Amino acid sequence: MRQKLFFFVLLLLSFPALAQNTTSLIPAHDPVMIRQNGTYYMFCTGRGIAVWSSKDQKNWKAEKPVFATAPAWAVQAVPGFRGNHIWAPDISLHNGVYSLFYSVSAFGKNTSCIGLATNKTLDSSSPDFKWVDHGKVVQSVPGRDMWNAIDPNLIRDQAGTPWMSFGSFWEGIKLVQLRPDLTAPAEPQHWRTIASRPRDPKLTDSLPGDGAIEGPFIFRKNGYYYLFVSFDYCCRGPKSTYKIMVGRSKEVAGPYVDREGKPLEQGGGTQVLAGDDKWYGLGHNSVYTFDNTDYLIFHAYDAADQGKPKLRQEKLGWDAQGWPQVQL
Repeated sequence: MRQKLFFFVLLLLSFPALAQNTTSLIPAHDPVMIRQNGTYYMFCTGRGIAVWSSKDQKNWKAEKPVFATAPAWAVQAVPGFRGNHIWAPDISLHNGVYSLFYSVSAFGKNTSCIGLATNKTLDSSSPDFKWVDHGKVVQSVPGRDMWNAIDPNLIRDQAGTPWMSFGSFWEGIKLVQLRPDLTAPAEPQHWRTIASRPRDPKLTDSLPGDGAIEGPFIFRKNGYYYLFVSFDYCCRGPKSTYKIMVGRSKEVAGPYVDREGKPLEQGGGTQVLAGDDKWYGLGHNSVYTFDNTDYLIFHAYDAADQGKPKLRQEKLGWDAQGWPQVQL
């Protein structure tokens, strides 16, 4: 998270013109995906929130961003945010409405907000296509909060109750129940820590610290809620050390434990995938089921292209004990 400025420069250099089709690995950071009427839509960090579409998950077309200009509330609420890039979106569908959470932040600070926009359709040619911004959902403030309001992910429990996980560095990943309309935390607010890593206790709350964990995504499968997170450092090109970790729980609120039974809130986590000589680092994943096949969606830093971040999609299987395994 602290090095995202470096990533933004790389992304601007590599982003193609609108409406260009490509079969190559497309530039992406913090990708999420959904399918509507046979078309896949991918949203990721970028100017105004970058959007891509595809009929086959292979040939992608760049669409117009969600926001032509940054939401005015975000520029006012977050000192240091200039509206150039909006981070880490999350897309979902419920009762005919598409909900898109997104993050705005100052670099390396927990001066951050998570916002919400909705749409009736993702098809930009439809007369019903219109993003409606609902403003701030959650905000973190230095001097008040030991958490960071970025990297949102929505999960509904078996009763249909909406929960949002979020967080980066500081004291780790938080979980909060939302109102039915998703526009604010349910009352009373109750922040749960569901994953964290050791952090130097001498550091003030204005510093991220060295507890490098972020990018939560919760996926329900076979009676468990699986919490995926990213450990270590993104956005450093060839020096990126990002990796995907996981834990699971029978309840959405946790506790989440790894394969060895260690709680994620105490630094636990089972590795799902890490970088190698072809991909320096990888992470900030999402997980979806398309046509009865589970997919791990994430970005990785391409060793063959100066460490630029690219979209990767891998099929995800499950071992005999129910733990995820990437089917490379």
